[in-house]
Amino acid sequence: MVLGFATALLLWAPVTVSVPILLTEAVVLVVGMGVMLVANGALLRWGLAPLERLTRLMTTVDLLRPGQRLPISGGGEVPELIRTFNAMLDRLENERATSSARVLLAQEAERRRIAQELHDEVGQSMTAILLVLGRAADDAEEPLRDELHQAQEITRESLDEVRRLVRRLRPGVLDDLGLISALSSLTHDFATHTGLRVVRRFDADLPVLDHETELVLYRVAQESLTNAARHADAERLEVGLAHADAAVTLTVADDGRGIEAAHEGAGIRGMRERALLIGAALDITSAPGAGTRIRLTAPLPRK
Repeated sequence: MVLGFATALLLWAPVTVSVPILLTEAVVLVVGMGVMLVANGALLRWGLAPLERLTRLMTTVDLLRPGQRLPISGGGEVPELIRTFNAMLDRLENERATSSARVLLAQEAERRRIAQELHDEVGQSMTAILLVLGRAADDAEEPLRDELHQAQEITRESLDEVRRLVRRLRPGVLDDLGLISALSSLTHDFATHTGLRVVRRFDADLPVLDHETELVLYRVAQESLTNAARHADAERLEVGLAHADAAVTLTVADDGRGIEAAHEGAGIRGMRERALLIGAALDITSAPGAGTRIRLTAPLPRK
């Protein structure tokens, strides 16, 4: 287009070139050539700008953060390419959500199976061992009696640990008493086990949630507490559950050292996959030395 405009200008303009060429004519030709190159470069950059945005999105897109799309405008091949790429992201996000749902449901089923076996097999066996040790200690003489009492105490502590693992694998209180009771039990056990201070802020008028949403909220809270205990070096945590604007929001905040967004581990990516399972939004804000806040906003199920 620039070349055609320059050719038409030369044809219509009263410009001549002498032989040999004069200095003023050379200056006009050089300036004209420079203007044509600058205009051509600007037009080329403007035309390729959508491709540059598409390239940046291709290198940064993350299926665990859905909704990243490029606007489509104009006509020609570039908008059609962007439209095709956006359609491909739609398909990939749907496929990722479907496959993640299958994996997470299978994971929950496996957790229930392991928890059942721990409860029925290991738990009952250790309970029987406690009874045998108790009877043996009653009939034994010193110092054997003290040793049997020590073995009994170790077995009792191991049984308590097995029961704690069973509760982590299968939160029965979630099925029996609901989400608030399950989170209260989770945070109480966490504070007892780690020695960290946990502040609970739960709304009393939470709406009825389906089991899948409650399970995702519980698992995200569980993983958030685990990450804080392992990596945050925190002293205080706050766990909140609130209802507003047709959604339920879970918040877990600590006063630890914070994390870098570029170093999200498997735990956080697992939380993002669980959020996709129910169409929730997971927002993580953190800065070095300023703690971490994890916010999961789950939409209420449609009636």
